[in-house]
This record gives sequence, C-alpha cells and structure tokens, in this order.
Amino acid sequence: MIQDVPPPAPSAVLPEVVVTAARLPPAAGDAAFAVVRLGAEDLEGAERLDEVLGRVPAVSLFRRTSSLSANPTTQGLSLRAVAPSGAGRALVLLDGVPMNDPFGGWVLWSQLAPEAVSSADVVRGAGAGPYGAGALTGVVALRERDGGGGRLDFSTRDDEGYRLSAAGTLTSGRFSLTTSALSDQSAGYAPVRSAAAGTADTRLDFVARGAAVRLDVAADADTRLSLRAGAYDEDRGSGLAATRSAASGHVLSAVASRSPRPGAPGWRAQVWRRESDFANSSAAVDAGRAFTTPASRQYATPAEGWGGNLAVRGENDVAAGVWEWEAGADARLSTGETQEQFRYMNGVFTRDRKAGGEASVVGAYLESSWRDAVWLVAGGVRLDQWENTDSHRLETDLATGLATLDETYADRRDQVASGRLAVRRSLSGGYALRAAAYTGFRPATLNELHRPFRVGNDLTEANAGLAPERLSGLEAGAAWSGRLAGGRTDAVLTLFRNRVEDVIVNVTLGEGPGIIPALPQAGFVPAGGVLRQRQNAGRIEATGVEASVSWTTDRLDLRLAASATDAEVDGGAAAPQLTGLRPAQAPVWSVTGGLDWRASRRASIALDVRYESRRFDDDLNSRVLDAAAVVDARIDWRVSRGVVAYAGVANLLDAEVEVSATATGVKGWAAPATALIGLRLDW
Repeated sequence: MIQDVPPPAPSAVLPEVVVTAARLPPAAGDAAFAVVRLGAEDLEGAERLDEVLGRVPAVSLFRRTSSLSANPTTQGLSLRAVAPSGAGRALVLLDGVPMNDPFGGWVLWSQLAPEAVSSADVVRGAGAGPYGAGALTGVVALRERDGGGGRLDFSTRDDEGYRLSAAGTLTSGRFSLTTSALSDQSAGYAPVRSAAAGTADTRLDFVARGAAVRLDVAADADTRLSLRAGAYDEDRGSGLAATRSAASGHVLSAVASRSPRPGAPGWRAQVWRRESDFANSSAAVDAGRAFTTPASRQYATPAEGWGGNLAVRGENDVAAGVWEWEAGADARLSTGETQEQFRYMNGVFTRDRKAGGEASVVGAYLESSWRDAVWLVAGGVRLDQWENTDSHRLETDLATGLATLDETYADRRDQVASGRLAVRRSLSGGYALRAAAYTGFRPATLNELHRPFRVGNDLTEANAGLAPERLSGLEAGAAWSGRLAGGRTDAVLTLFRNRVEDVIVNVTLGEGPGIIPALPQAGFVPAGGVLRQRQNAGRIEATGVEASVSWTTDRLDLRLAASATDAEVDGGAAAPQLTGLRPAQAPVWSVTGGLDWRASRRASIALDVRYESRRFDDDLNSRVLDAAAVVDARIDWRVSRGVVAYAGVANLLDAEVEVSATATGVKGWAAPATALIGLRLDW
C-alpha cells in the first residue's frame, strides 16, 4: 500500500545477527517531508519500476511512454510536473548508489527488476541534506531486497514479447548472497498510426538484459559489509526505418555500515563506480513518410562515473525528546564523450564529431532532527562545489581529416549552498500537520552541455555554458490516519510553491528549411523541422496541490491520488518568447487510482487507472498532446502454495495516448492494448 511515512519507532536491540545489506536505517527526520513509501505489496506483480513509481501522481518519465518503449534519452524521471526533462530532475538511488547515467542523467530502468527491490521512497521537493546535487525536484530512494527465499516470474505478451525475471537470497551464518536477473523483449508497436503512417514508420521493438549480485557479510549484530556488481544491456528500435538505440553498462559498489545505538553513533562508508555506453541513430523523414535519410550516427558514448560518501549518525536524549544528527560528505565525478557521424551527403556521412568533458560535485552536509511524542523538527544544510573541465567539441571532415570546428571551453566552477527545514505536529484523533522549506540545485549533465541531437527533422544544439538549475520551495500539508467504514484509512494533502531559477529548456531559434542565423554552426535545418538550443531560460514558477487517500480492509484495497500543478515560464531576456507559457511535457492534472480485491483465498483482481490532462510537446506550446486516461487490469490465481498464475491487459480500453507531435501535425502514440499471461514462483 502506498503510504505517507510516519516517524520511525525507537531502535530495538537485535537479539541475534540478521544478515542484511549494509545501510543506515531511515532517518527520523524523513517524516517531516513529503515522502511516499512504496512497499513490497506495491511492487507485487510489477513489470517495470518506472511504471510502479507512476502510481504516485506527477511522477513520470519525460514522455508518456514507459521504459517498455521509451528511448533511453527520455527515461529521466521528473516529479511534480514542475519542469520535466529528458535528463530527469530527480535523483534515483539504489542503496545510496546513483542509478542515473553518468553522461546523460537518464535512468535505464531495465538494469533492475522490480523483484529485486524491497521498497522505494519517493521524496518530493528539493532533496538537499544527504542527497545533494541532482535532487532538484526530489529523490527516489530504492532498497534492494534482503532476507531469504526468492521469486521467479515468467510472462508472455501478445506483442510477441516475453519477460523472465528472478531474484533470490541465500544465507549461511554471517554471509548472504543476493542475485537477480532480467530478460525482456518485444516486437513492440508502431508509434505512428492510421493514415499518417508510411513505409518509413517501424516498430519500437526492444531487447533488454540485466543482472546483479550482492554479497553481504555481518561482522556482528550492528556492522555490515556489502559488495555489489551489476550489468545491463538493451537494444531498441526508434520507430523509423534505419534508426535504433543501444545502451549498456555496469556498476560496482562497496559499502560498510554500523547501525547507530543509544550512546554509540553509527556510520556508513561507500564507494562506487559506473561505466556506460550509448549508441543512437537518427534520420530525417520525407513529407510522405515513405523513406528516411540518415541524419546522424552516434556510434559510441563512453562514460564513467565514480564517487563515494561517508556519513556518521547518532542520537541523544535532549530536552525531553530525542535529538538525531547526521554529518557527511560525498563526491560524484563523471567523464564522457559523444562520438558520432553526421552531415549525410551522397549516400555517406561526411563529418565526425567528438564532444564531451568532465564534471564533478563535491559536498558536505549536516542533518539534524528533534522529536518527542507530538513534535518533529528536522533540517539540514549543505555546501557543494561543482566543476566542469576538459570541455571540448571537435568536428572533422571524414574525407580529408581536417577540422571543420574545433572548440574548447574554459573550466568553470562555483559553490552552492542549500538547505531544508521542516516541522511536523501530531494531533489527537490521528491527525498531523507539517510545513517545509527547501532549496536544491542540479548541474547540467554532460549530454546537455556537449551533445547536439536530432529527432526526425527537429535539431537541438548543446550549450557548454549552461549554469546549474536552482530550486527553492515552500510546502504545507495535513494527514489523517484512522478507521473509517470498517477499514484503515490514510489521507494526505500537500500544497506547494516552487521556483526554478536558470531553468534548462530547449529554446526554439528558428524553423527550416535553411541555416538559422542565430546558430549557424548547427548546420542546415530541413523543411518541417525546427532548431532549438538548450539554454538557461529565465525561471519557472509552479504552484500545486497533491492529495491522496487509501482505504484498506482484509479483502479490499482502494487508493486515489491527484496532483495539480500550475507551472509558468518567465523566459526573461534570454527567451522572452517563452514568458507566460507552460513548460513542455508538464500536464496540469495527474490522477491515479487503484483497486486490489482479494476475491477469494485463491483469486485476486487489480485495476490501475492513470489520467493526465493535456500537455505540450514543445517550448512554444504549439504542439498539443490531448488529455488521456489508461486503465490496466490483472487477475491472479493462486494455484498452490508459492505458485501464482496471472493474466492481465495493459491499456485495457485501448486508449489513444498522444506522446509526440511534429511541426507538420504527425502524432506519435503510446502502446495499444497489450495482453499478457504469466506464472510466478515464490520460495
């Protein structure tokens, strides 16, 4: 059940050694902020993590498609519809290790199966404190599974696809080994349909693989060591002839921790390293959509990310309450380069581009909270230094080897101070009130700084001079928990006001055909296309409300949640044409609902509904994507102990969900109704 996070109970002394992953327990101060916890029951039956997270309103990928069909460059997660981005404006962590790609900031969701995750905390609002850079609109903190036993899940879909996933843990004495693996593939669907489609329109087919292994060692009842290795690989069609994308990578991490006890602080020390690569081909399509012409071939994007963090946490009895504190430091470094061919002429690519650099963020923080029976006060401060170095862009003529563009950019660095403060007051009758203020920042990714890209006939140029985005916000909320009509009821209401300064958006500079004078180095823009450039275009003001209610009995779970965000761009002097418009891909309304009915000892039925109001596909709000609602249904049948057969339909009503729109009015669509059947084994 999706639930608001209550203050944790006081730590209990463990009577025996229980082997789990090395991590600190959730901080007591979390309950003062807008945290939604997705537990094991929410992950039950999920095929993709991003789809589960989508049950929280205004939590979505950049576009309306899920990772089933989305290009990796649009799989960045955004919260609250303040300012969605392909790179994502939320930080995604797995037990403290960033899941975000070191070059692009997006998240390859196929690298981790839901069966391998025990819970996910969605922290809405700038996550300063222990999270730091990248947590502009919030944080998704994933916890990998612990404990014994395992799960094997196999399903097949009517899109000529199948999914096989397994996760399990073996424990022996003070040692525990957790493994997980995922294989998923599909023939996909054609995103352009009906009369608009031509022979150039192809399917969004994909193949994805992922695996991970983690060794946990318990030195004693409080001290743990965890060593983890994971790898992933995927290949996708992009919906047009001669266009595909591929992504691969691996991650290594080591963490040691000691749980805090009364009178004895705990600590965590972690190091990690991530490598990734990405390939992507794009093409221009003719007006009749009969054929495509190659536009670029990004044949490699080698990138590395590495970092570490150190935290010390303790608690003391102070002023008739409990004071918890945490001090820490962290560092994240990334380096990467796009390597691609472009300028297709007379049947061959004529130019080569290598562009990239290095980026780093190093910071230190102090978090603290005080609580008694009714009050919880929490806050923290951070100081970070970000740096961009070795920034370069070299374009050469493939025939002669001579440079046609050779640019290097000065190193840049600056310091950013951020913080957060919140208070929560528990009232009688199960009521609680809270308020919070926070600031945060997100440096531009290497992809935003250095890589131009093309989608169809639309070109988007990079900008090596991008400054970090900064967010400041206020919010207030109320919650109630109790019994109503024979069931447990939880209701939460939150009002928020956010401002994003120096927001990075794709600003339209001109339309084709021709070379746009404002940025001639971008080259020729074809007819029906536009030229955009990433810019720090003023600010975004967003005011919103979030509400959720859940009702649970022994047989039935009901949930309903909604988010409304009034977001407006002020382009300032940099982009006055954007002033008064909505950010691209940001709907006003997002509503989710669900029903889980345990109809009998063997049978259960689940329905999930998601609605979004209209959104715009571009910064000028000229390409409208209509409102859409999708219903998913599933039936589970318990065959025997530990064996469950199931059947379901995604997009049960075959709703037409608009995902993209071109300047000529051609729409791209999300997946049609897709049926599946499967079998799950638990032990």
